[in-house]
Amino acid sequence: MVTLSRASLGTGRLQFLNEPNAIRVEHQDGAPITVTWQRSKRRVVDVLERWRIDDEWWRNRPVSRLYFGVLLEGGKRLEIYKDLVDGQWYAQR
Repeated sequence: MVTLSRASLGTGRLQFLNEPNAIRVEHQDGAPITVTWQRSKRRVVDVLERWRIDDEWWRNRPVSRLYFGVLLEGGKRLEIYKDLVDGQWYAQR
């Protein structure tokens, strides 16, 4: 027999999945060449993909992003984007 507990499973706070984190990017001709992410500066070895998303243009804050799938030195693949509305770079996992 198992006793059922009504203990709380958490704090009750919601957390967003895949929330982007602000990063620092050095770029040349719009393409990233270094990424400062998780307290370390890493060189971009290759840009594997590039795409743009423009959406929700009717809202107060539209979505306009330029995405890059990059390969960092050491073999880490990372999805980053430049928010074309606020000019900030972000990493998205």
